[in-house]
Amino acid sequence: MTLFRDDGIVLRTQKLGEADRIITLLTRGNGRVRAVARGVRRTKSKFGARLEPFSHVDVQFFARGGELIGRGLPLCTQSETIAAYGGAIVTDYARYTAGTAMLETAERFTEHEGEPAVQQYLLLVGGLRTLANGLHAPHLVLDAFLLRSLAVNGYAPSFDACARCGMPGPNRFFSVGSGGVVCGDCRVPGSVVPSSEAIGLLSALLTGDWETADACEARHVREGSGLVAAYLHWHLERGLRSLRYVEK
Repeated sequence: MTLFRDDGIVLRTQKLGEADRIITLLTRGNGRVRAVARGVRRTKSKFGARLEPFSHVDVQFFARGGELIGRGLPLCTQSETIAAYGGAIVTDYARYTAGTAMLETAERFTEHEGEPAVQQYLLLVGGLRTLANGLHAPHLVLDAFLLRSLAVNGYAPSFDACARCGMPGPNRFFSVGSGGVVCGDCRVPGSVVPSSEAIGLLSALLTGDWETADACEARHVREGSGLVAAYLHWHLERGLRSLRYVEK
């Protein structure tokens, strides 16, 4: 048995047997990890409550052989809370649904266990912290997280220059398959013509211009969210189950 230690965000949990759970985490050093936490469903468990979704924890693993990800699941034997974001998230429906979509997105973008995904990890930690603090509307935090997740995984959309030929913007058409806004010459079937305010909002969310994002009208926020969902669906090849419950 080899000892490993890492910090991560709990993405989800699954019941195992009568008292155990399988914990899925996105960790800083080892990417997505699934581990067995024995006895955490018992009322006397010392660290079961720390291994709940949205929790940022320092975790100790035991694994067979010299690698964390091997033939069997490692054991999660100890955890210490770094930040309990769940306390502020699960008590508010809008935050909870947005946070759940963020966890699902992080898991979908880290399909291969044991492969480090530091940017995605840091993005998730920052997103949950912002969501828990309540400084911005939950749906805006979610859309910003989705856009930046796409960007760090190589799918950054263009909101100014034409995504196909590079023609300087502003360009009025938007195509999910082309990678963002396109000019009239590069327009393809299925392109839409969003409002300039919606495109400006998405650009602000991608770059972190919260002053612009917070001041955007609700109708443009809904329009922008629709574009983000379509763009994410295209690149993930299927939609997020949790998005349907997010308040707009």
